[in-house]
Amino acid sequence: MSFPISPVIAQAAAQPAGGGISMIIMMVVLFGLMYFMMIRPQMKRQKEHRELVAGLAKGDEVVTNGGIAGRVDEVGETFITVEIAANVKVKVQKGAVQQVLPKGSLKSV
Repeated sequence: MSFPISPVIAQAAAQPAGGGISMIIMMVVLFGLMYFMMIRPQMKRQKEHRELVAGLAKGDEVVTNGGIAGRVDEVGETFITVEIAANVKVKVQKGAVQQVLPKGSLKSV
């Protein structure tokens, strides 16, 4: 009775030892692809959002992550007050602002 283990061990021993450098090159290429496909675009979006939040001013029309649209009434260090209807004001974190709308987008507020 012949076991297939001995031919497998013989094949593993016969492989060339130069495979290590190609593995390192492959890892570097994969990391480069991940950086340019995933990490760099995410960092770019974070930078744009930081600039958007830093540029908020009274009178800007914004939409929050929850979908609330309104006009900025007061800007604090970490919170803003958004007027969503006449005499109805909501206090939200600055980071919750998703986008700034063009002036005149909200007619009813």
